[in-house]
Amino acid sequence: MKNSYLLYALAAASLMTLAQGQAMAAEHQREENFRLDSRHHLDHYYPAPGYFAHGLPAGAISIGFHSDGYFFHGGVWYRPWGGGFRVVVPPFGIIVPILPPAYATLMVGGVAYYYANGVYYTVAPGGPGYVVVDAPPGVDAASPAPMPVQPPVAPPVVTRPEPVIYPRNGQSPAQQEADRQECNRWATTQPSAMADASIFNRAVDACMDARGYTIR
Repeated sequence: MKNSYLLYALAAASLMTLAQGQAMAAEHQREENFRLDSRHHLDHYYPAPGYFAHGLPAGAISIGFHSDGYFFHGGVWYRPWGGGFRVVVPPFGIIVPILPPAYATLMVGGVAYYYANGVYYTVAPGGPGYVVVDAPPGVDAASPAPMPVQPPVAPPVVTRPEPVIYPRNGQSPAQQEADRQECNRWATTQPSAMADASIFNRAVDACMDARGYTIR
């Protein structure tokens, strides 16, 4: 009987040690793949730049910039890479139609800036939308404003592959980029586009088609 109890205790201890080891390994993996963004008291976890994902999260928005394709979801930026998608830092000047669900609002020089995942945004000139900008001088001394009661929500819809754009009228790369930016802005004004990524993407495609581009 004592031997049975001893074997049971040893087995229970082994299982506990195994569970602790698995938990530690999972936590270590989380630390490697995710980082805690505590700047401006945001306190939110994001995949670290360079993190590789086999697929995009549902609701990711396709955004073109200087002939490059990006995807945006929940404050995280992705680019196609190696049969999947890699988390990247977005370039200055790229415009996104909505802010991520978690962000900090900072007033600097009378201008509102929005911070999330190491990136600063402000209202795009001519709006709507938000443009990625460099950190404004003095931002570290700014106090975050309270989050809105109903923060923007990323659209929960399936994504599409990065589209290929063919200029039908010999448009230059610079003209194509300007047209894509204008179409991104226009798409945000369409009914339900801010809540449904598929509507936003279709609106962009329709706008580009009207400007003389074929989308595949």
